[in-house]
Amino acid sequence: MIILNMNSGSSECSHCHENFEPKEQIVNSNGQLWHQRCFVCVQCFRPFPDGVFFEFQGRKYCEYDFRILYAPCCGKCGEFITGRVINAMNSNWHPSCFRCNACDRELADLGFINSAGRALCPECNVRAKAAVAGKHICFTCKQVIDEGPLRFRGEVYHPYHFNCGLCGVELDADARELTTPQPNELYCQRCHDKMEIPICGACRRPIEERAVTALGKQWHVEHFVCARCEKPFLGNRFYERKGLAYCKTHYHQLFGNSCFVCNQVISMDMFRCLNKAWCAGHFACALCDAKLNEKSTFYEFDQKPACKRCYRKLPTDLRRRLKSMHEEHAQKDSV
Repeated sequence: MIILNMNSGSSECSHCHENFEPKEQIVNSNGQLWHQRCFVCVQCFRPFPDGVFFEFQGRKYCEYDFRILYAPCCGKCGEFITGRVINAMNSNWHPSCFRCNACDRELADLGFINSAGRALCPECNVRAKAAVAGKHICFTCKQVIDEGPLRFRGEVYHPYHFNCGLCGVELDADARELTTPQPNELYCQRCHDKMEIPICGACRRPIEERAVTALGKQWHVEHFVCARCEKPFLGNRFYERKGLAYCKTHYHQLFGNSCFVCNQVISMDMFRCLNKAWCAGHFACALCDAKLNEKSTFYEFDQKPACKRCYRKLPTDLRRRLKSMHEEHAQKDSV
């Protein structure tokens, strides 16, 4: 927009079509001439702030009215978009606001994939698909690893990207990583076995330092753990059950005897009778709570022990029925 001094009255305003007065200041916008009073926003009829206007279908608008009427709002920041608009995912975006939902990279010039309602860059989309399929992404070529992955220096690779450090053969998923004799070197299984380096029974990786020998295998110290709580034994005693190792607490909880009274694991002296187990301090008469021991005489009453004195205080008919019931159970057990 240029403001000029009019030297002749032969021209007319592009808006009102009236002639200009001699020496009148007029506006020249893209070759069209206007009275200053006519060169206004078609919506609010106010002059354009700092001469800035937006034109749409031959009509000129101030910035505010143009945004209200025509400018799209960004789907992320909510601000009006002037300039380049990215139309994607059923919304409009500033180029700097349209980013990958996983890595936050700008997608305007990178391209994107709609993955379950999320805009992902190509690399993150490959990772997402691999995660759903339970597969890994190769650190070298960024492609899905369909067969067994090779783990090296904390990353995952296609095995064929590497060769054995000793014989040079192309590696497979059974390759072994060693820090000696060369730092972080990979070897095929055959060359590794020649070195006679033990393999951990948990992680299947070589044991290059201290090893634990137990259950017919060798383990990294930190990998020989309780099968229930997964805490390392670190030299403490363990208990074996069906080829698995347990700490004392969980072995007794899973396979030990619990006291019929307190329901706690019995780790010390135990009394067992009537198909139940008792702590030494809880083995008592069910009627008078008198303590019993291995020399005490007791009788079964309601599947619990009753001392001789309390049992004799029971009604005669009840004792007769109890005796008859015990005899019947004894006969069934002997058959």
